[in-house]
Amino acid sequence: MRVPLVDLRAQYEPIKGEVLARISGVLDGMNLFLGANVQGFEAEFAASTGVEHAIAVSDGTTALQLALMACGIGAGDEVITVAHTFVATAEAIALVGARPVFVDIDPGTYTIDVSQIERHITARTRAILPVHLYGQPADMDPILELARRRGLWVIEDACQAHGARYKGRPVGRLGHLAAYSFYYSKNLGAYGECGMVTTDDPQLAHQVRLLRDHGSPSRYRHELIGMNGRPDEIQAAVLRVKLPHLERWNAQRRAHAQRYGALLRAVSPVTPPYEAEYAEHVYHLYVVRAPQRDVLAGYLHQRGVGAGIHYPVPCHLQPAFSALGYRPGDLPATEQAAREVLSLPMYAELTAEQQDYVVGCLQAFYQSQAAALSAQSMQGVQP
Repeated sequence: MRVPLVDLRAQYEPIKGEVLARISGVLDGMNLFLGANVQGFEAEFAASTGVEHAIAVSDGTTALQLALMACGIGAGDEVITVAHTFVATAEAIALVGARPVFVDIDPGTYTIDVSQIERHITARTRAILPVHLYGQPADMDPILELARRRGLWVIEDACQAHGARYKGRPVGRLGHLAAYSFYYSKNLGAYGECGMVTTDDPQLAHQVRLLRDHGSPSRYRHELIGMNGRPDEIQAAVLRVKLPHLERWNAQRRAHAQRYGALLRAVSPVTPPYEAEYAEHVYHLYVVRAPQRDVLAGYLHQRGVGAGIHYPVPCHLQPAFSALGYRPGDLPATEQAAREVLSLPMYAELTAEQQDYVVGCLQAFYQSQAAALSAQSMQGVQP
């Protein structure tokens, strides 16, 4: 059996007709960016998130960068975030000229350890950028209280958390701004690249709209130095088809996660993900901890199971950030997670048969490892 990490075709087939019709409509009209579909998607996403303003942009990295720019963050500033995330989180901070300051994670949720944030605040700190990783929200209330007390911006990295909730409230409207990615494999994914910035602040929304289009409120008038962060109409059209399905798809992911958890009780070396009591996790990724992770991943791949590793090298140990001066051991929980985490196949269309096969492969691997260890032990016994 083959069980991919993500099965885009299984999602595409039921909506294929509507997707192709929407794309055809865009091409017939030849209004290819910042048109009716972008505007419609912005309004529909804002409504689904409960936020006042949603500004579509070209991709998730640009969404993060524009959110930082809208807050005036730049050279000489510091932004507190985590190293256990996709590199774009830290990259966006660096791209505006600021310095990422990395805080360790909570080993249960993989999100920022709120108890460690305040001691990293300096006179240069301008913002906290928590990441809602794998679909699980960070613990936002303590972050928001600390930021209020210290006069800091809060920018949510919600790139993996479409539809997730914190204490019943949707992510994406908890901080001053939030950034989303609609990379093709996300819970809500385009057929290319697209992103979104959300905020309840009209002035911040205005800044983001200007910045995404070369600082231009009208053709050939430029009030700010911005960038080309415009989304295209085709991606917005695709996302408008998909958005009404998101809540159902997320519910299916949560059901699959619950079933995985029950099945994995029989695989004692594997630790299933933990869902915080404050969170409604949407399982963009289903991430377990597993001994002998790298050997296990190879074993699964040989048997057709698309296991993934998110993320094997934390940002603070990446060559791109070597100038920051971090060393192995600086973030122990992050570094341990990087050695142990393994993503199992997860998508709304995942079947019970596929889950049974995946967990059966995990069981077979650890049984074979135990048998090999026992045989080695027996060979060491002299008659």
